[in-house]
Amino acid sequence: MRNRILIVDDSDYMRMMLKEILLKNHFVVAGEAEDGIRAIDEFNKLKPDLTLLDIMMPRMHGISVLQTIKKRFPSAKILMCSAMGQENVVVECIKTGAAGFIVKPFDAKILIETIKKNLK
Repeated sequence: MRNRILIVDDSDYMRMMLKEILLKNHFVVAGEAEDGIRAIDEFNKLKPDLTLLDIMMPRMHGISVLQTIKKRFPSAKILMCSAMGQENVVVECIKTGAAGFIVKPFDAKILIETIKKNLK
């Protein structure tokens, strides 16, 4: 099955919003995680086609999660999502292997376009 997406965000509301947008656009939500440690566990278990990963989370920072996943699965497609739009954070994410960076609050159309581009 294609287009399986893992949603990682410490906000219940943000996970719910992302899930709603993804389902409306015919994606499969493979799973959800509310912190960095659980994100790694869920990624290892589910092997999603793409992961939406928040940066600021409890138990493990999103960039550390990105590093951990990319070390084990170099071809993993991970889009970072954060309200922090500082250039240095974006650059660090891209250098660490993120496929892209989506700034919150995000536009649903841009989110879906970015996901589709990365799933090709």
